[in-house]
Amino acid sequence: MAIILVRAASPGLSSDAGAGHHGGLQCSSLPRKRVPARRWILCSLKYACLGEAGRTSAVYSSLAVNPAVISSEQKVYDVVLKQAALLKRQLRTQTPPVLDVRPQEPRSGLREAYSRCGDICEEYAKTFYLGTLLMTEERRRAIWAIYVWCRRTDELVDGPNANYITPTALDRWEKRLEDLFAGRPYDMLDAALSDTISRFPIDIQPFRDMIEGMRSDLRKARYKNFDELYMYCYYVAGTVGLMSVPVMGIAPESKATTESVYSAALALGIANQLTNILRDVGEDARRGRIYLPQDELAQAGLSDEDIFSGVVTNRWRNFMKRQIKRARMFFEEAERGVTELSQASRWPVWASLLLYRQILDEIEANDYNNFTKRAYVGKGKKLLALPVAYGKSLLLPSSLRNSQT
Repeated sequence: MAIILVRAASPGLSSDAGAGHHGGLQCSSLPRKRVPARRWILCSLKYACLGEAGRTSAVYSSLAVNPAVISSEQKVYDVVLKQAALLKRQLRTQTPPVLDVRPQEPRSGLREAYSRCGDICEEYAKTFYLGTLLMTEERRRAIWAIYVWCRRTDELVDGPNANYITPTALDRWEKRLEDLFAGRPYDMLDAALSDTISRFPIDIQPFRDMIEGMRSDLRKARYKNFDELYMYCYYVAGTVGLMSVPVMGIAPESKATTESVYSAALALGIANQLTNILRDVGEDARRGRIYLPQDELAQAGLSDEDIFSGVVTNRWRNFMKRQIKRARMFFEEAERGVTELSQASRWPVWASLLLYRQILDEIEANDYNNFTKRAYVGKGKKLLALPVAYGKSLLLPSSLRNSQT
């Protein structure tokens, strides 16, 4: 699931949304090819197909051009498998699982560090912070620590000193991350995360990948196709889901695979980031950046000049409808995974999902004018979403409901 932090906004956790075992659209126009027995692989094809039932539209995947190319989704799934294996090993060796053991109280210095992380989370992600208050104390502290590290990393490229950040500075930040994982934190906020990773089976790879996403922002302002954009979305947002699943925990009664829960967390991060991108088209354009697939713009009869001019046309509306449809597909897949989390962890994730998905509704309400109008969810709608999210958090896991039908 993703914490509310997606690039320029945030992390969400929980991700089973890419998992092919949930089914999905099939593209009859795609060439048949023998692939490894990974049902998840259909996700690559699924999100490339944006046609209505019975009518297949253009395929927006590099696989359509060269089926032999390993897609970004497949590369990312290798990371998903590694993270899931780490959690499964931990669950097999702990009796009862460590996530359900009575937590040890952190030392006084760490208590202050965690408290500071909570203050930062409350200041910058109020709705998500409120949801974390329902979690167990140990999990709550850990999620705050992860949120703060992600925010600090994001600020390197998007914060007030972003103009002074260089690749060398990011290299130093990565070295600091390695020291943190080795038990040598630099400051109190690092100390909170260092303590967290000693308590939960959290791997360093997603953290390294997020830093790689920051490097991408320094050197890249265009994305040739959705395959490239998908990898970027993973780096800056999907990673948060992988960081957070071990802390959120999987419901003891869930019948879902660990891999599927991680995949759903990944999907929510991708969905949130795609939503950020669609919301911020005008803002990004004013910085000379276009986070939209260049090949899809061309297929829609649009160019960079159309983005910079900021005029809403029918071509733009049709293009945006397809982009929004893709983002919603990721949200739909993520929904299935949220229910598999530990019940006490579901509320903030559901809140993130529901609120971010409403941003897409607001873009539509603005007649797809994301050049000069910023789509946002009003305070009233946010407040209404909280009890809905709480109600959904009480539902049985999807895997359990499906097994009973």
